[in-house]
Amino acid sequence: MKKVLMVAHQFPPVGGSGVQRSAKFAKYLPLYGWEPVVLTRDQGKMVLRDESLLKELPENMEIIRTPAYDLTVLPGILNKVGKFIAWKILIPDGEVLWMKKAVKACLERIGAGDINVLYTTSYPYSGHLLGLEVKKHYPKLVWLADFRDEWTNNPYLIDKPHRSSRMKKEREMEKEVLEKADVLVTNTPIMKENFVRLNPDLDLETRMHVIPNGFDTEDFKDLPKEKIKNSKFTITYTGALYGRRKPDLFLEAVGNLVKSGKIQKEKIRIRFIGSFKHNVLKNLINKNGLEGSVETIGYMEHGECLKKMMASDAMLLLEGGGPGSEAFYTGKIFEYIQTNNPILAVIPENGAAAMLIRDTKTGIICNWSDVKAIEKGFLDMYESWEKGENIIDPDYEEIARYDRKVLTGKLVELFNKFNKVEQQPHGEDTK
Repeated sequence: MKKVLMVAHQFPPVGGSGVQRSAKFAKYLPLYGWEPVVLTRDQGKMVLRDESLLKELPENMEIIRTPAYDLTVLPGILNKVGKFIAWKILIPDGEVLWMKKAVKACLERIGAGDINVLYTTSYPYSGHLLGLEVKKHYPKLVWLADFRDEWTNNPYLIDKPHRSSRMKKEREMEKEVLEKADVLVTNTPIMKENFVRLNPDLDLETRMHVIPNGFDTEDFKDLPKEKIKNSKFTITYTGALYGRRKPDLFLEAVGNLVKSGKIQKEKIRIRFIGSFKHNVLKNLINKNGLEGSVETIGYMEHGECLKKMMASDAMLLLEGGGPGSEAFYTGKIFEYIQTNNPILAVIPENGAAAMLIRDTKTGIICNWSDVKAIEKGFLDMYESWEKGENIIDPDYEEIARYDRKVLTGKLVELFNKFNKVEQQPHGEDTK
């Protein structure tokens, strides 16, 4: 069995949606004749922790853990200082401290002589810088760089750019990764279009491939399939709320429906599960007269979260607009689709997420800034729930394309294409 060394700082038991892409690849690679060897951070202090994801992986899987040096989890007053250094001083991100120490472990593992491919994934972008270091020592080793999100064209960075000197430095880093990696992968067709447009001299049209996020059918196999109508119309949001991703206009729209008497406040339950500022959310709830109709629940393990999703009547997807916002969709959208609940998507109407929902026929799209459209979308779902009608007609053939097993197969196709059968594993410095 061939081996791929997967450099993934965000890996179980780290929690959060960004972890699942690499974890699911690692889970299913052996089905295609590839054994994952994972290089990641240690199991010390983590902002989010989820042991359930670790339990999914093969017990004998080789995982190399090196010190995280996470400045964002320092105690007391040092916490603010640590976050400032990690987010504002270190380039390209605070995890570069981990990367600089992890390089040695990475080179030593490749030196064992049985690694066929190197896989790096971002965020953090410093994981790709580790790939650059490895490439200096092993130029013939196939390196696949996976961009879960864009780097210098990331919408959150566009909203709050670094100082010009740092932005210039990061663009140089990004371009070197795009030049030196043998294979490039990104998450959505629009992301690829952006990479191609912004780097016209790098032939990314042929060198970059799209492998989206997806869903794992095994996550749902033990969950009840029969849908039970709740006594209150229950719509659930899962994940983080930050930056452009906020519920302000959604809660305003629902508040308007309550005030106008079009829906009954006591017959709705809006549930937020994940990472967010509870006090900020509470103020929004009170401002829109929705006290008693909104539940706020902190981060919960993946399996428990799926149970809450399955027991809902509808799912809520939130994403704000602005430059670059059309390029991506969050990983949770695929799990939303698997619940068979209709998705109320308050998102950019011409973006990648909207395209996905239209193609799979799994929800109602309301442009993120149009309160009236959000009101209509919510009211349509509420009324269909009251009548016991199904407001969506999913295209299951289209949905099946996003099965994690299928997507891992796409990754393996790239491994095999660039790592010919006759090519030997790398075990000595080939400079």
